Amino acid sequence: MENEGKGLHARVLESLGPAITAGDYPPGTILRTDELEQRFDVSRTVIREAIRVLESMQLVASRRRVGVTVRPTEEWNVYDPRVIGWRLAGRDRPRQLRSLTVLRSAVEPVAAGLAAQHATPEQCARLTEEAMGMVTTSRGQQLDAYLVHDMAFHRVVLTASGNEMFARLGDVVAAVLTGRTQHHVMFTDPDPAAVTLHVQVAEAIRTGDAARAESLTREITAGAMAELDVLAP
Repeated sequence: MENEGKGLHARVLESLGPAITAGDYPPGTILRTDELEQRFDVSRTVIREAIRVLESMQLVASRRRVGVTVRPTEEWNVYDPRVIGWRLAGRDRPRQLRSLTVLRSAVEPVAAGLAAQHATPEQCARLTEEAMGMVTTSRGQQLDAYLVHDMAFHRVVLTASGNEMFARLGDVVAAVLTGRTQHHVMFTDPDPAAVTLHVQVAEAIRTGDAARAESLTREITAGAMAELDVLAP
């Protein structure tokens, strides 16, 4: 019964979340729990649990005798990976991708430069391993396999920076990379130049060349933005 409850809760959440972030329920909309119970044919407990999750994302606010109110967009927790995923699945995908890619452009090059100064031997080895994995899976339309190595590479860079704020953006970058792949905002095979740049970044970090690591990573993010101009104008 417990697993069944979790399944019902997930079903409600995966319907309401994308609908809110897509604008189907504009800010100020009142969602009444009794109506949601009837619509989804679930108990009040299931609805309340789903609402609690939406509240944690700051998508909605609950008030007695008012109901559940959709909050203004500027109050949402836009760094929550689920919110990112829902927004990328909606009609606002191109703008969302641009916003997130600009964030990456601002953060990742600096993180790579710091990683060149602070990365441990183990982290350097992991970067090389993931970069080689990207090379291996960059041909033959293996985008799902490529994504695994791509996400891992960027997580290590952010963590190796030694800055805990940058490290926490690992989930955000992973959500962006996943969204690009799932929604086909990628070429059938990754750009060979971008793959090579990842290998070069790993080497620059391993050798402690902070300026080169930062410059190369800036090229990666600039290339990602250029791809959006073609694939998600």
